[in-house]
Amino acid sequence: LYVPELFAHGYQTLTDDAEVIYQVGEFYTPGYERGLRYDDPAFSIQWPLPVTVISEKDRAWKLFEVAVGV
Repeated sequence: LYVPELFAHGYQTLTDDAEVIYQVGEFYTPGYERGLRYDDPAFSIQWPLPVTVISEKDRAWKLFEVAVGV
């Protein structure tokens, strides 16, 4: 899966033993991250399986309408 720089992305593994390896173009800098909620109704994403594991950081992102002030 190729995700261009600055594009939002999300994924769900379909097996318990999947490995995800990714490469980034810059060093990690706290405070510069941006994110979208996986369950934001603005995007109507129908995940193939129930979401069972998600980080606290990813759960804490604001809804799109709140984040952009719509």
